[in-house]
Amino acid sequence: MGRVLVAYGSTEGQTAAIADRIGDVLADAGHDPLVISTKHPPPEIDIARYDGVVVAASVHMGDHQPDAVSFVRENLDALERIPSAFVSVSLTAATDSEDADRTTNEYVQDVLQETGWSPTRTHIVAGALKYREYGLLTRFVVRRIAGKEGLATDTSRDHEYTDWDDIEAFAGEFATLVDDHSSNAS
Repeated sequence: MGRVLVAYGSTEGQTAAIADRIGDVLADAGHDPLVISTKHPPPEIDIARYDGVVVAASVHMGDHQPDAVSFVRENLDALERIPSAFVSVSLTAATDSEDADRTTNEYVQDVLQETGWSPTRTHIVAGALKYREYGLLTRFVVRRIAGKEGLATDTSRDHEYTDWDDIEAFAGEFATLVDDHSSNAS
């Protein structure tokens, strides 16, 4: 089976947890995953040595993690040669409306246009409200936004919107893409 890199950009840790779950599913499928943060990638990382790459990034204030976008830009040539996927994590994805769907797709398209990347797959995932990790001002602002979007406003606890079954299904499909690519390359 193949070596798969899962690189993530995360602020409160939900995207890191999503990346870890993707890595777990890839390992269960017989692959050798390495999960890294795009904020501090190992200096010796060489994307060309992997059979597939998943980049996951969270959206904050309408933009994906800058370090994840930079990681894509810096590794674009290698990403274009192997199966690759972009996973966009946002609270907007937790809102069930046409406007939310349009917005989450725009978030993805913005990254792809900015970097020139054409990943094999893109996947949109709902994130989490981590009220207990926010400072007072951030908690207040996020609570107001969440209320307008119909999301949880109870700041005494965190609220998770991530569909873990969906994440596992996506990772399983990506494992199959890597398998197919590896067998075709042989």
